[in-house]
Amino acid sequence: MQKTMAIFKKEFKSYFISPIAYVFITVFLAVSNYLFFHVFFLNNQAEMRGFFDPLPIIFLFFIPAIAMRSWAEERKVRTLELLLTWPISDLEVVAGKFLASFCFIAVTVLLTLTIPISILLIGGKPDLGPIVTGYIGTLLMGGAYLAIGMWVSSYTENQIIAFLLGVVACFFFYIIGSPFIVMFASSFLASFFTYLGLGGHFESIQRGVLDSRDIIYYFSIIGFFLFLNIQSLAGRKWE
Repeated sequence: MQKTMAIFKKEFKSYFISPIAYVFITVFLAVSNYLFFHVFFLNNQAEMRGFFDPLPIIFLFFIPAIAMRSWAEERKVRTLELLLTWPISDLEVVAGKFLASFCFIAVTVLLTLTIPISILLIGGKPDLGPIVTGYIGTLLMGGAYLAIGMWVSSYTENQIIAFLLGVVACFFFYIIGSPFIVMFASSFLASFFTYLGLGGHFESIQRGVLDSRDIIYYFSIIGFFLFLNIQSLAGRKWE
């Protein structure tokens, strides 16, 4: 645990050394706030669906942008080989990097709490249940996208390629459960695709209900792709 925290502190600090982190936060807040308030004043309803609804699409681009540097940068500057020679397990390295990136995402998402605060200040009375579960679902979905993006990043030293492949991989898991895909599948595959889709589980949580099946799903996706990430590192050692 101590080694994991050492990796975590190093990686988390590195985000704020570079101006890229501040650019990322600024752009994310600008896009999410614009999309929300643009719809909010048109609908004149004290709810945050206008914020949560487009997040799966926004995350398709923002999360891979964070994940692309996880391993691609290490491979490019040839520090991955050095890292793998340290007396630290692959699990500890992957866990430390994932936690650092996830906490950075969490900080960025929590900065949007100005939105529900603004609703309250202008006299609105939103239902706090869907707002709380919406933020929980946002973090779970962000963690799933991040785990997928990190796994993709472990196979290339080019950050642009890691970003593009990360977007494609996350989009696949987002769209596979959409009605457009499900309608062409058999009944068995339709149920499987629906469960596998990232977007459907987020919509379920966003309604204000924390179903154990949705939580288990997200933790399973995160765990599975972190496991693949560990296996990728193990293969790198053999090389």
